[in-house]
Amino acid sequence: MVFDIEMIRRRYAGMAEAVGRIRQASGSALTLAEKILLTHLYDEGQQPVFRRGEDYVNFAPDRVAMQDATAQMALLQFMNAGRSRVAVPSTVHCDHLIQADRGSDADLTVARDVNREVYDFLASVSNKYGIGFWRPGAGIIHQVVLENYAFPGGMMIGTDSHTPNAGGLGMVAVGVGGADAADVMSGMPWELKMPRVIGVKLTGKLNGWASPKDVILKLAGILTVKGGTNAILEYFGPGAETISATGKATICNMGAEVGATTSLFPYDAKMGAYLRATGRGEVAELADGVAAECLTADAAVREHPERYYDRVIEIDLSALEPYVNGPFTPDAAAPISEFVRMAREKGYPERMEVGLIGSCTNSSYEDLTRAASVARQAADKGLTVRSQFVVTPGSEQVRHTAERDGLLADFEAIGGVVMANACGACIGQWRRATDDSTRANSIVTSFNRNFAARNDGNPQTHAFVASPELTTALTLAGRITFNPLTDTLVNERGEAVKLDVPRGDELPIQGFSVDDAGYQAPAEDGSSMTVVISPESQRLQRLEPFAAWDGRDLEGLRLLIKTRGKCTTDHISMAGPWLRFRGHLENISENLLMGATNAFNDGAVNSVLDPMVSEREGRKYDKVSAVAKNYKAKGLGSIVVAQENYGEGSSREHAAMEPRFLGVKAVLAQSFARIHETNLKKQGILALTFAHKADWEKVREDDTISVLGLREFAPGVPLTVVLHHADGTTEQFAANHTYNALQIEWFRAGSALNLIKQKIGKKDE
Repeated sequence: MVFDIEMIRRRYAGMAEAVGRIRQASGSALTLAEKILLTHLYDEGQQPVFRRGEDYVNFAPDRVAMQDATAQMALLQFMNAGRSRVAVPSTVHCDHLIQADRGSDADLTVARDVNREVYDFLASVSNKYGIGFWRPGAGIIHQVVLENYAFPGGMMIGTDSHTPNAGGLGMVAVGVGGADAADVMSGMPWELKMPRVIGVKLTGKLNGWASPKDVILKLAGILTVKGGTNAILEYFGPGAETISATGKATICNMGAEVGATTSLFPYDAKMGAYLRATGRGEVAELADGVAAECLTADAAVREHPERYYDRVIEIDLSALEPYVNGPFTPDAAAPISEFVRMAREKGYPERMEVGLIGSCTNSSYEDLTRAASVARQAADKGLTVRSQFVVTPGSEQVRHTAERDGLLADFEAIGGVVMANACGACIGQWRRATDDSTRANSIVTSFNRNFAARNDGNPQTHAFVASPELTTALTLAGRITFNPLTDTLVNERGEAVKLDVPRGDELPIQGFSVDDAGYQAPAEDGSSMTVVISPESQRLQRLEPFAAWDGRDLEGLRLLIKTRGKCTTDHISMAGPWLRFRGHLENISENLLMGATNAFNDGAVNSVLDPMVSEREGRKYDKVSAVAKNYKAKGLGSIVVAQENYGEGSSREHAAMEPRFLGVKAVLAQSFARIHETNLKKQGILALTFAHKADWEKVREDDTISVLGLREFAPGVPLTVVLHHADGTTEQFAANHTYNALQIEWFRAGSALNLIKQKIGKKDE
């Protein structure tokens, strides 16, 4: 079955003509990113000429995908939009709420019981509004999308930061917040600042222990966690054609770790082979028909990339060494030879306690075959794992095929435990068995994100990121200082043995196999169906619209917290045990900024000054959420002040909805991560940046803060921030913003959803 084939046919039918028209209008050769973006304009009659990094553009994505944690809030918002059915093909995937504990069967049984209320809600909403529903166990959203929905030259948005995984099939796929998804499902345009385009030229061919994972691990070290912000990473060159479709997906997936809007590869034979292997031969034939004109950059771009890309980076695959990145940030990159030396010099815990392979980044059939080849030879050479070993297939199709072909048995033979086809340990849904949940220790994963406390809740866990095959090798050694390229291991017979180079199959020789992929099609007509949410539920809560702007400047805001250092969406709204409250805004708001480091109070975490108490009883500190609720109860607005790249990490819009719910009126940062800045705007929070970053130092713990100039709020016009210090003095400085005219309407309406509802209501009148 090919999903949404008519939509895909229509897209390809008009693509060549549209690309020709765009090329003529622009008077320039086109990158692949430009071809896809500009053939998806919401207003097809609009002049397709935009300034990269400056102009906001309205797009019309082909589809929407949502994982179960973010889908709850996205769909609660959509239910308030006034539509009877989604305007574009949309899907929900139940992958985030399954805890990794004892193994696949046991964990799925527990998840279905514990999360029954949420799963029933998502299934019923999907059924009512025409949304495809993938049941728990079906697989990780991005792997399922790659297997079923992604197509070259298409555009999709997904409520998860790793949506760019679909770039492995040449699709512009962008991670967004749930409000963006609600917009598109409501038939409204999706707004995005026209991205810059960074060209990544790949030459040579991977060999030995090097893998697609190492391409993006090396690139993360070059670009850092913010070097790709507001940019698309477009890969090209002869080396790109040597990488499998799923390998390309791995590379695109982790583009999120450098802040990139998305990543993509040009269409080639590898993509065509994957489409055919996954039952989409017709899509491959359609893509073949427009490939040269539409699904790769123009010849002039490939010949003179420096003229057309904002930056060009070249990587020689033939010289690429396996990388290990970390700890605590995915851009701390080092080739394995340097990493071993560095790990010893820096005193990282050398013993490796757990190796974990899988996740949306590296859970394809090819990934499993390469890792299984290491496991198989280990068994042959008399080796067993010296660390815990956890394996997570990406989808039921991959798991079923891997079981048929003996791959899972290879892992189990050396002590591996196969978990459910879900996100598990990668997102903090890991019930880790440990003798001490607070001590320093090292783990190695093939995941994508390794912020402190992300995997197991322990900020002292040093999480390192590597390819599945290298992770497997390190698990056999039981230490992070093992280099399989040069070092030997001692087997059970006392012999020194060296691991051979891993081998893998891009696609299963016998084809993919699955009994039940886990898909539930929606009802043809859901108009008579009712979505029931119990008023007593602790997991789900209907949304009340946020209040519109009152027409006045924001005066007398209380400083809720001034954060120091890295403040990711994990710090703002933790995952792990909090995932169960993703559909209940009031309950999940209890975790607001609980992981953020306070710039005052000796750098405490989740401990901020409550001046309402201190005025009467002396200085008192309390949880961030408690202080925010105290302000809200007294009718006082608050403000968050932060440093660079605030909101780095996931797309979770709870990091924007929670402060809005608890009365935060503005966030003032040195800079924002792209998705989070948009999420703040969508929820009606004023997102501002210091015109001069050093002004961050001026903010004192007991300040009240005013933001002036909102009556004249306009694109490109700075606002004024006034600090009212406790000693009676004041300071003021300029604050910049990136709001355009439409986004200013969101602010005035109280949220983007409020504005959508107003517009849909007017259409119905």
